[in-house]
Amino acid sequence: MNWSDSLTGAAPLFRKEVLRFWKVGFQTVAAPVLTAVLYLLIFGHVLEDHVQVFKGVGYTSFLIPGLVMMSLLQNAFANSSSSLIQSKITGNLVFVLLTPLSHRAWFLAYVGASLVRGLAVGAGVFAVTAWFAPPGLAEPWWALVFAVLGGGLLGALGLIAGLWAEKFDQMAAFQNFIIVPMTFLSGVFYSVHSLPSFWQGLSHLNPFFYLIDGFRRGFFGASDVSPWISLGVVASATVVVSAIALQLLKTGYKIRH
Repeated sequence: MNWSDSLTGAAPLFRKEVLRFWKVGFQTVAAPVLTAVLYLLIFGHVLEDHVQVFKGVGYTSFLIPGLVMMSLLQNAFANSSSSLIQSKITGNLVFVLLTPLSHRAWFLAYVGASLVRGLAVGAGVFAVTAWFAPPGLAEPWWALVFAVLGGGLLGALGLIAGLWAEKFDQMAAFQNFIIVPMTFLSGVFYSVHSLPSFWQGLSHLNPFFYLIDGFRRGFFGASDVSPWISLGVVASATVVVSAIALQLLKTGYKIRH
């Protein structure tokens, strides 16, 4: 079965996954938007007059793209990972296994739904927070490219985590000790140039930094590193993580026993 056939087969599972999070939209979409607004109100109020990263850009405006991307990444990851772990624990994953869907169709459906949720949350965060300090869109194509790549990358990573985890506390550990630190240490609330040299070097090993920095480039036309470098790093990470997820699905890792 080729990718075209897989896309056709993935459509019903994709719709199921989108409806799964949309039916509890107050929890899956509205709650993350509220959390981002609280971050903006607290950090923006405290640091607005004390921090300036890019010339002519207020701290509140600088903060908004970071919050949008952070919310997008965390929710894209949460969608695919939570869906798989819930299906495994409740036992209803067997109904998906009985279908003739290929591993590619599974991948497209789960990652596609994660991307939709991530973009929905990100758009919601932007719509609400931009009211406080519109950041502008100097180079919007960069914002769109990194938003899509970020949602795809974290959707695939959530797929891996959901396949690996066998209980909820393992999933919580994956998110709390890997995803959350990587997002918070990616430059959401600051520029890495304000860090000591050691931490700057460490930040450049974090692919989430390139997602945040490239996405912010779309708003201000300025970034800590070249957007082309960020694109190369993020695209490479997405290809590697997607290849791992596809291979795990193909072998039925922890779902065919």
